[in-house]
Amino acid sequence: MRSLGLIFLNARYFGPSWVFASINILFGTWAIYIPTVKENLGIDKSQLGIAIFCLSLGVFIVFPFASSIINRIGVGKATWYGVLISCCTAILPLLSPNYYMLMGSLFLFGASNGFTDISMNTLVTELEKKDGAKFMSASHGFYSLGGVLAGLGSFLIGPLDNPVLHMAMAITLVFIVNFIFHKNYVNEIAATIEKDTFSLKLFKPLLLLGLISFIAMGSEGAIVDWSGLYLKEVSLAPEALWGAGFLGFQVTMTLGRFLGDGVSASIGSVKMVALGTLLSIIGYVLVLTTSTYMAITGFAICGLGFSAMVPELFRIGGNVKGVESSKGVSFIAGAGYSGFLCAPPILGFLADNYSLKTSFIVLLGVALFILGATAILKKRRG
Repeated sequence: MRSLGLIFLNARYFGPSWVFASINILFGTWAIYIPTVKENLGIDKSQLGIAIFCLSLGVFIVFPFASSIINRIGVGKATWYGVLISCCTAILPLLSPNYYMLMGSLFLFGASNGFTDISMNTLVTELEKKDGAKFMSASHGFYSLGGVLAGLGSFLIGPLDNPVLHMAMAITLVFIVNFIFHKNYVNEIAATIEKDTFSLKLFKPLLLLGLISFIAMGSEGAIVDWSGLYLKEVSLAPEALWGAGFLGFQVTMTLGRFLGDGVSASIGSVKMVALGTLLSIIGYVLVLTTSTYMAITGFAICGLGFSAMVPELFRIGGNVKGVESSKGVSFIAGAGYSGFLCAPPILGFLADNYSLKTSFIVLLGVALFILGATAILKKRRG
């Protein structure tokens, strides 16, 4: 919790951390309306999976260019501009009159989020280096906090009965707070480093971690995208509880990330990932019981399990010797968002041709794979 106190007591750290929250407030508000959009446009699960694939494609396609743009204009300005673009594109999916417009708007929303993601993680990496502060995991906790706020917003679905108005309210909140605090980071520039000759050998220690990132971030995205439909169609939950799985997932992920910096320092990164994987396996087992309240509890346990994996990977990626922090972060993010890119159409296909429950059985299987990967990673470090 020390890093959390650091963030709240210093605007220099609160500003970047709020950017993390902002991205998930916008994305989470879209996510809770996925069942509504599916129903309004009359699309099936496979089509929905392809539309979400377009969002992930937008995220992924900016990675080859993000590092150069960030280094050219400065990481602080890049982060602020990313927030502004994300605010502009967030409302487009809910305004889409047809399936093809939905795919296009999700692509733009994903691209703006992807650029902001690289920028904000690079910004925190640079501040950690310059100030000797550790708040990466807590910053990712703010990302999850944004999801909690979006999840709480699900209770406005009935009273507002207007998805566009709901998103406009979320955008207003995001913009106002960022406008107040962006001056504390907007002039930050990544430190110039002496580069070693590039070779794949520099990234070799990160390859297995990149694979873990691929699976972990793909699994996170799957829970965010499909938990509402799972509770609606498999658990037969009442409408008031459709967003409860997403909310539980985000609450526990937030708590886990706020505690992550301290716990990681005590037990080490590999054990942290292994512990998180065990928790996610337990969570998936509960989800697969299909009982509404057991499934909601399972989603919450999964959130705790996945909470600290990705922040540790970003921290490592931003500190590879001889590699600019923006490029190291892009490497980890690229691996992770490849999971986001692949998961939606695969799970949508499985859900349409078999069942949504089958999709979550597959997620349980890849969690078991991560557990095996951590054993290999521990052996290599040993």
